[in-house]
Amino acid sequence: MLLGNTVLEENVIVLVVFFYLLCLVLIVENGYILIMLASEWARCGMLPPCDKILTCLSASRFFLQLVVGGKNLYVLFYPMVFPYNTVHQYFSFQWDFLNSVTIWSSALLSVFYCVKITTFTYPVFLWLKWRISGYMTWLLLGSLGISFVIAFLFFIGNYHLYSVYSGKSLLFQNYTGENLKRNLERYYFFPLKVITYSIPASIFFLCMVLLITSLERHRKKILHSNSGLWDFRTQAHTRALKTLLTFSILFASYFFALIVNASNILPSEKSWYWGWQVLIYLCTAIHSTFLILNNPRLRDGQF
Repeated sequence: MLLGNTVLEENVIVLVVFFYLLCLVLIVENGYILIMLASEWARCGMLPPCDKILTCLSASRFFLQLVVGGKNLYVLFYPMVFPYNTVHQYFSFQWDFLNSVTIWSSALLSVFYCVKITTFTYPVFLWLKWRISGYMTWLLLGSLGISFVIAFLFFIGNYHLYSVYSGKSLLFQNYTGENLKRNLERYYFFPLKVITYSIPASIFFLCMVLLITSLERHRKKILHSNSGLWDFRTQAHTRALKTLLTFSILFASYFFALIVNASNILPSEKSWYWGWQVLIYLCTAIHSTFLILNNPRLRDGQF
């Protein structure tokens, strides 16, 4: 039994070290993107719409890693503390807000590619094609507002659970703390997480389908044409699809990991907790690396 516990602790230590290495990589990567985009903004006084999205995405990821690092250090040093105390609520509110901003920024990036590159002639697409660049700042502000509302809804549940626990009310006496926590996770937190994650994920994959459909329609339209627009349109579609297809694998993994983590179907052992933490942020680190390598200006450090 002692040997088993020793092996478990060794596995946890390895996962913790790997997790914080991933956090460091993410801080460096997203800090680099922020510095490059900030220098561009300072020099030109403005940013293109796509760079605005990347700025919001990298900023949310940068600060998210700081929050995640602090929160998990607290979990590591105080593993037996009640998980909905005031310190946890402080970290959780920031995590919920920044995580939501990250997901919505990713969805906005797919929407921008879809609107700008697809060849659909529906009135709504034509209207969006001309207007989306001007509305991008407002869309990003809207995503911040939605993220704040989502974080506040999670905070309400956390605060209610802590109030019941700290007040030792009749409700808490009738149920153990673990049962109360499990019921709130099952009937409040989990449905809320599924809804708030599913909406931007659905938008993202809908844009993916529209881009693929547009490329196929464009290919059929000029299959027997010698128009020079073939190269231009095909290359634009291909570049966008490469970016989003690579991102879709990581987005799906990230989304799946969050949902599984939220569903509480995993055992409560430390190794499982840290294992899922590593999986979630490994996906994020890989995508941040891809964003840098896929952008010639970021890759070469030239803006």
